[in-house]
Amino acid sequence: MPLRLFATLLLLSSLSFAGIVEDVRTALAQNNFTAADAELQSYRTQQGVTPEYLEALSWMARASLATDQLDQAENFAKQTESLASQQLRKRALDAEPHLPLALGAALEVEAQVLSARGKNSQAVTLLRRSVTTYRSTSIRARLQKNLNLLGLVGQPAPPLSVAQYLGPKPSALSQVKGSPVLLFFWAHWCVDCKSEGPIISRLRSELAPKGLTVVAPTQLYGYAARGEDASPKTELAYIEQVWQHFYPALQDVPVPVSNANFNTYGASTTPTIVLVNRAGRVALYHPGVMLYEDLRAAIEKTLSN
Repeated sequence: MPLRLFATLLLLSSLSFAGIVEDVRTALAQNNFTAADAELQSYRTQQGVTPEYLEALSWMARASLATDQLDQAENFAKQTESLASQQLRKRALDAEPHLPLALGAALEVEAQVLSARGKNSQAVTLLRRSVTTYRSTSIRARLQKNLNLLGLVGQPAPPLSVAQYLGPKPSALSQVKGSPVLLFFWAHWCVDCKSEGPIISRLRSELAPKGLTVVAPTQLYGYAARGEDASPKTELAYIEQVWQHFYPALQDVPVPVSNANFNTYGASTTPTIVLVNRAGRVALYHPGVMLYEDLRAAIEKTLSN
């Protein structure tokens, strides 16, 4: 989650009734769905349906899915989507942070429930329709991530936008066919990216002699240090500082800077790791951190083919 949204959520949680998300998540962490539901009902009676309520409701869907209660997960997800749609009649999706989190999670859970039931084609249809509907909002990358998880592996790797970049000039993926490419999507605010950095650096050092190429796409978020608003020029300079400080062994790796790349690859989770094989097809798509051993095994398999 971007730092600005996280900071906003922390602020809201300190206000009266705005702790509903935290209260529900705490109850769900204890596997106490009854208590979580009671918190929701009490909040709704007193406050009505608010974006905070919808985000909390979406956590009911996520927790139900995590415990393989598919019918319950689907029910909570569809409730969230329906109520969010009503909210969108009077506000923009990205007017505040809770509503996009709620709607994005609801659509994600609906698709994952369909997939778990063996209805991948229906899940793909749902996600493609949602990507089109919300293509100009903050949840597009999240929806694309879920779509990519269902079917990107084995497909030709989407081209990267390389017009703006830091470090060496990036080559188009089509120009490096014949060599495996590891894409390391990262963000300047991302703690997990910083912990993944040494793993990427080590693997590049060990496997570049065998043909591995590393590219590290990132994007602008509209803010820099401490979540303060920043112009594109100021944020780009800040990104370069972060890259130099936290990723010293990757300074000769090209860093394309493009929101389009994040949308195309669904990199709403950072880091997102994508491995492209010698034929230019996606061999691995992994939102989140990867252990050294797991990522090395995947790269070596690609190198051997």
